[in-house]
Amino acid sequence: MPTASPSLRLAATAAGLLLVSTAATAAHAAPHATAAPAADAHGARAADAAASWHGPLSTEGRYIVDSRGERFRLKSANWDGAQGSWNGSGSTDDPANHHAGQDSHNIPLGLDRVPIAQLMADFHQLGINSIRLPFSNEMIHSTATVPDAAVAANPQLRGKTPLQVYDAVVNALSDSGFAVILNNHTNTSRWCCGVDGNERWNTSQTTQKWADDWVFMARRYASVPGVVGADLYNEVRRNILDDPNWGLGDDHDWYAAAQLAGDRILTEGNPNLLIVIEGINWTGLPVDGLPHGRPMLTPVRTLSHTLVNAHKLVYSAHFYGYTGPHHSGATGVGETHDARYQDMSRDELGQAMYDEAFFVEENGKHYTAPVWISEFGAGSGDTNAKARTWFTNTTDYFADHDADFAYWPLVGFEGHDDWALLRYDTAGHRSGILDSGDWRAAGWQRLMADSGKTGAVAAVPVWRMLSTDHGDAVESLKAKAAGDWDSGAYKAACPDGLRLIGLSHTGGRGLCTDAGAFDLRAADGGQTVVNDERYVPSGGDWASGYTKFQCPSGAFLIGYSLRGERVSAAVCAPGKGALGGSGRTVWFDRSDNRPSDGAGGDFAEGGYKGQCAVNEYAAGIAFTTRLGSRPGPAALLCRTLP
Repeated sequence: MPTASPSLRLAATAAGLLLVSTAATAAHAAPHATAAPAADAHGARAADAAASWHGPLSTEGRYIVDSRGERFRLKSANWDGAQGSWNGSGSTDDPANHHAGQDSHNIPLGLDRVPIAQLMADFHQLGINSIRLPFSNEMIHSTATVPDAAVAANPQLRGKTPLQVYDAVVNALSDSGFAVILNNHTNTSRWCCGVDGNERWNTSQTTQKWADDWVFMARRYASVPGVVGADLYNEVRRNILDDPNWGLGDDHDWYAAAQLAGDRILTEGNPNLLIVIEGINWTGLPVDGLPHGRPMLTPVRTLSHTLVNAHKLVYSAHFYGYTGPHHSGATGVGETHDARYQDMSRDELGQAMYDEAFFVEENGKHYTAPVWISEFGAGSGDTNAKARTWFTNTTDYFADHDADFAYWPLVGFEGHDDWALLRYDTAGHRSGILDSGDWRAAGWQRLMADSGKTGAVAAVPVWRMLSTDHGDAVESLKAKAAGDWDSGAYKAACPDGLRLIGLSHTGGRGLCTDAGAFDLRAADGGQTVVNDERYVPSGGDWASGYTKFQCPSGAFLIGYSLRGERVSAAVCAPGKGALGGSGRTVWFDRSDNRPSDGAGGDFAEGGYKGQCAVNEYAAGIAFTTRLGSRPGPAALLCRTLP
């Protein structure tokens, strides 16, 4: 979000869901809210378009699709306020101590000035179809009621807690045809984003508590049809002493925390939600000569997420002109000599956005997923030519690349926040980007007019990686239900519908796909755990001198387990049709042995990898325990699909 990225406060440092409480557990979704009428013909068309989709949403390659398999492009805006607006010093009762002088009272902005039905109509006039709705963990647990003045234009909300007001907003948006993505923005109800106690998901709370809150929120809105996604945390970044990381396995590991929360939401909260995972927003100290920058989604190239539902992952990133790939956004003290995005040429900006985020949309990779730019924006009063050019170039890029996006922010107070798309004075009069004279209107209108891909999205093969770097990676619900098949070992299993097609010799990585055959598994078949050679037929030695864990006849590999580097078991599932076919041995203990097209991408960077072809399935793993040899997977038995 603008004005307080890791920037100034980090620079100053460098220079100097299931809640625990019984009451929360018993909480329920808000009373039904009345949908708003459209304000005019344009608003009516936008409202019809917003309501034309059918949830729940899923993913197909780089696209988000609705329940009919039709493209649903997120044309979104951020309705903030429920995450908190206090700047962190001075009395919370003084609006001057809140961002832009706007005291949100920990509820979405504008409810003091405009009836919620009119807000819905105004949102439709913008042409958006979805809302990113921030909240704080503190807001969830607050039992104090909001002041009457905070909901003066919506007296039906008097006497409610912030969470109950949030309920009413969620229901109003859903009833009006908007898709709603819940966004855990902050731990505490304080304006983001610097060194403020909200740097990580667990800065002011435990990872367990954070994940519990997410399960609670997913359950709370499971019956609201418009709630389609869980945006796990906003702008993960460095605190005073430590950086977040992607895959180190410690308490600052954002990759692992997102994996945990995503799977818990889908298995314990609401299996229909999209899981939105933002990249790391900032690491290091913004000082010339010291390492620092915005990793964003770059770590996904070598370590991507695999959820229990392979069609629910969305990655996200933020772009603001005053920041840059290595620029914190600071001005003056703490400012480095790195380029800001607004300093870049049109081509340089496009390359930076591709390198940091949009590469994820490449088809046929283990990391392939939709990318949602869940924050970008600019002030209507900004006269900086570079900032204006950046906004034009950015909106052009989004239009040209058919991007999913969310503007920050949607609502603000007139005379306070000129970044807002819509501003309201104390009498409820509206101004903003819909008015003549707002320089941002041309870029915004291009985004709204650009339809991009529409209609049915053709199914594409899914590729997903398994990582046992620091623990289990069991992403099959059926395997989870079967229990611990190899106690004490690190275990991995492909999501249901996918099969294991590749392994690394070291590092414990695997590759899953449905390419060539979607969901081979028999509907009523249990899994077989293989930890000896009992299924290797007489005369069928396909890896002489090596130990072979081979699936029973008619079964295929879905998982494996390791004790240290050594293979300790193979997990097989029965095919729903005849499986057999000719077989071949794919050795990879001394070099890579993969299809020439590199399908799935490099799922174990720096390690030897073996992979069956897309017209094959894996039916066995071979390894050696010879002294002086690595005991990891050394060969796969690959058989032709029927």
